[in-house]
Amino acid sequence: MNAEVSLKEAICTHPGSFGQMCILCGQRLDDESDATFGTDMKNLLHHKKLHLVLDLDHTLLNSSQLMHLTPEEEYLKGQSDSLQDVSKGSLFMLDFMHMMTKFRPFVRTFLKEASEMFEMYIYTMGERPYALEMAKLLDPRREYFSGRVISRDDGTQKHQKGLDVVQGQDSAVMILDDTKNAWMKHKDNLMLMERYHFFASSCHQFGYSCKSLSQLKSDESEPDGALASVLEELDSNLASRDVRQVPKTVGKEVLKGCKIVFSRVFPTKFQADSHLLWKIADQLGATCSTETDSSVTRHFNKC
Repeated sequence: MNAEVSLKEAICTHPGSFGQMCILCGQRLDDESDATFGTDMKNLLHHKKLHLVLDLDHTLLNSSQLMHLTPEEEYLKGQSDSLQDVSKGSLFMLDFMHMMTKFRPFVRTFLKEASEMFEMYIYTMGERPYALEMAKLLDPRREYFSGRVISRDDGTQKHQKGLDVVQGQDSAVMILDDTKNAWMKHKDNLMLMERYHFFASSCHQFGYSCKSLSQLKSDESEPDGALASVLEELDSNLASRDVRQVPKTVGKEVLKGCKIVFSRVFPTKFQADSHLLWKIADQLGATCSTETDSSVTRHFNKC
């Protein structure tokens, strides 16, 4: 009997644990075990068994074909950083890909600090050669991602991203992406990112007629930008809750304290609180209204 028990323990893959005991074979697990079920978040963080899936375009960086640069952006060609040592640069001209790539401010600090909490993945709907080139720029020493680079060529569903290609239980995976519809089956894991539009072509892609950051010769704030804010929230929230609760909590902080009025935005007789814009603002913590008063902080008016 004892030999049978020992054999079970020897071949058990420890699919989950309660406390420090395997839920299948009962063996006491040491700190190196991969079992995560029922373990508290602090312990998972300490042993880096949580997973962070990172989108590329508009989340960590922004890319543009060279042929799509406007006359106002030609100055960028003279400001690109050397590809010989990419560890300190943020703007790269990739002639062999006919492309220019700009890193989102704070991305290097974000990756360094996030890597201490998570095992990280790149997951993009771009083609694999592009994904690998971006990984080389972001992680030239292969410290953060190693071979964990997923492209649309690796996915199991067309036009969708899924956690079936990520090694980790869904409850221990956090996703940062600017596209909600790419994660229809994993919305609870998604922390929706504000899109980073550095190049004019990026603004045009999403139908914006405003000038891009590059055209304005400006950029997102390094200490107060999207990645810095997300890192702060991850650091303060993950230790005490299910990772799938973090996006909901953080989302409510984005427009907290804002009162938004929508004037002539919705069709006549349309129930305002049923409109997508209203729902999004509400999910981000704003108070919405169709009537103006002294407490209003944002006013959206159909031109």
